Amino acid sequence: MKILIVIPTYNEANNIKRVLDMTLKVTDGDVLVVDDNSVDGTMSAVRSCFETGRVKMLERPGKLGLGSAYICGFKWGLERGYDLFFEMDADLSHDPKTITAFIDKIKEGYDMVVGSRYLNNTISVVGWDFKRLLLSKFGNFYVQKLTPLKTFTDMTSGYRCYNRKALEAISLDNMKSNGYAFQIEMVYRVFRAGLRIAEIPIVFYERTGGISKMSRSIVREAVLLPFKLIIEGWKNK
Repeated sequence: MKILIVIPTYNEANNIKRVLDMTLKVTDGDVLVVDDNSVDGTMSAVRSCFETGRVKMLERPGKLGLGSAYICGFKWGLERGYDLFFEMDADLSHDPKTITAFIDKIKEGYDMVVGSRYLNNTISVVGWDFKRLLLSKFGNFYVQKLTPLKTFTDMTSGYRCYNRKALEAISLDNMKSNGYAFQIEMVYRVFRAGLRIAEIPIVFYERTGGISKMSRSIVREAVLLPFKLIIEGWKNK
């Protein structure tokens, strides 16, 4: 299997080199960094890893959003024949050692595997305050109540894996969201395509450097997305 780990970046110079080093040690896949014109030296840090032959980078002109970064990376990988596609953060929140667990689950016949912080009624989060945890838990509860995604525990998780079939089954060009709501929409569209989705347990670590990209506009987009998906479903009946 030809594996591609897609990592969006914006001002992650403090973390990206370590993330790349850790990732390359645990998988023989390639890493594609999609950078939104970082001004802190992130791109230079990524270029220093080019000599491995397994690190690539797409340089974008500015902050174009998380969702569009992943779509850009997925399309790049689809054009080049990759079989598995990972989403992973650049801030050390996601442990690269878990990559093998995702692959093992895909091999069981699943098309998409989501790393859940809340599987089996647990809370596997390190470093969050109560407000951030409450926002995350409520967001997942909210989506469960408004959409057909009743059985999934962590639809906002950004650590996940898709096979080629999953990405080809949905229309990446028709995605409605671009912030963290993108994660919810991807689960919804793969589910609606009739494909198999699994969750595996992960531990999420609060970022060790840099600044969170969370904003009011991103939260607002996530609040409105379920209603857009409901309306879309009515129109398609």
